[in-house]
Amino acid sequence: MKKIGKQTILFDNPPTILECASIVGPKEAEGPLCKYFDQTLEDEFWGEKSWEKAESKIIKETVNLVISKSGISNQEIDICFAGDLLNQCISSNFGLRDTNVPFFGVFGACSTFVESMSLSAICSESFANYSLCATSSHFCSAEKQFRFPLELGNQRPQSAQWTVTGSGSAIISKTGQGPYITAITPGKIVDMGIKDANNMGAAMAPAFADTLVTHFLDTGRTPNYYDAIISGDLGYVGKDIVIDIMASQGYNIKSNYNDCGILIFDKNKQDTHSGGSGCGCAATVFSGYLYKQLQEKKIKRLLLIATGALMNSTSSHQGESIPGIAHAISIEI
Repeated sequence: MKKIGKQTILFDNPPTILECASIVGPKEAEGPLCKYFDQTLEDEFWGEKSWEKAESKIIKETVNLVISKSGISNQEIDICFAGDLLNQCISSNFGLRDTNVPFFGVFGACSTFVESMSLSAICSESFANYSLCATSSHFCSAEKQFRFPLELGNQRPQSAQWTVTGSGSAIISKTGQGPYITAITPGKIVDMGIKDANNMGAAMAPAFADTLVTHFLDTGRTPNYYDAIISGDLGYVGKDIVIDIMASQGYNIKSNYNDCGILIFDKNKQDTHSGGSGCGCAATVFSGYLYKQLQEKKIKRLLLIATGALMNSTSSHQGESIPGIAHAISIEI
């Protein structure tokens, strides 16, 4: 493992993404990626008394599922990185409290899944034979915390995104046959002064562009090196902004760039406005769809850059802007 350029870490012995699992809610099950998820739910409560308890159950069962699919036991997992959108990461803390695995709770907002995989890859170069990554989000619990109670029936502007109900998880192994994590480019906090909590794409797009340009400069790669460049959840608004920013920097990414928030929903049929968002967005799209594309060699080189808005309801009420973050991970077979 060595640092190259300004921010990128290159792995001489790249760790393997051994297995992935995903569980999503009913709206996600109606979307175009339905067949790629391991399990879909019929309702948002899943037999629990609150949306928060349902989210904890979703991440718990997704982790149980990925461990079962991998063929390894809990005792073989050296470390777990997990997080979500709720205060103090209660979905992860309560959902995974019985796993009996050393645990790091992490928060990068919607970038948390790639942040977790990046930290796991670093651990694989030192002490960890197996690392567990997991994130979750829930539309109802997120709306309750960050925006308005659902009972109010507030109208959503077209720039707003729909928080994904679901969880994705992955097990990172020190050895294996791939797909391999070959490099990571941790992002910097970028704040362009956006204050509209219903326009996360605009708030996070500059951070995505900053990380992507840095990755290219550090590695000497160009957009054509990758079969697919996928952002975490910028949605339609953020995607258009990113394409313009990158063009101004001399990079044309139109041909191989897409976004998890766009992929997971059908905008016209599902009325999700600018697309999906949430910790579960990049996690489920990667664990369900992109991982299978890598396994089937339909994608051989993937750059996944998950974005996050580093704000909470208190900061918005106090008139603060919305800082953005974006972490990049290069996955190849």
